[in-house]
Amino acid sequence: MNREQKKRVLGLCAVVIVGAAILPLLLDGAGYRERHLESRIPPAPEPVGLAIVEPQLQPLPSTAEPALPAEPAVVSVPVEPLQEAIDKVEPSLDPTSDTPGLDQEGVPVAWTLQLASFRDESNARALRSELLEAGYKVYIRHMAGLVKVFVGPELQRTRLEKLQAQLKQEYALDGIVVRFTTQ
Repeated sequence: MNREQKKRVLGLCAVVIVGAAILPLLLDGAGYRERHLESRIPPAPEPVGLAIVEPQLQPLPSTAEPALPAEPAVVSVPVEPLQEAIDKVEPSLDPTSDTPGLDQEGVPVAWTLQLASFRDESNARALRSELLEAGYKVYIRHMAGLVKVFVGPELQRTRLEKLQAQLKQEYALDGIVVRFTTQ
């Protein structure tokens, strides 16, 4: 080892010894003070005492003997007004002429009435809201740049044909009956 290296090693040892003596004086932690913040957490509530409830058991009635049958309720319904109302209403479902069926996939065949097609969606929405206020089941669909207004669906095509004649009379709309699809 030459002289220069010896001086460097000696200087390094002197710095380490001085650092070991002074560093504990500087880093004793006396300058650190913990922040004391006020707690905003409210005090815990007082524990609630437990209520001791003693069960009051009542004996069940004896089932050794069978119970007596209750007397049947007597309801008097006036027959004449009811029969008149039944005679006035025509049956809404005719099972002999137009029976609902299933297609090849087992899905019920349903029909819907296409009333109108519009380029402007606001016109379709106006017609839909007018028909909804009148009590019809109405929906709209977007197809090939047009907005179409439909009434239905129904399982019986004859119902829609009657509804088509009624809507033609009320709103002067010629609709067509088409097969209902979910797309």
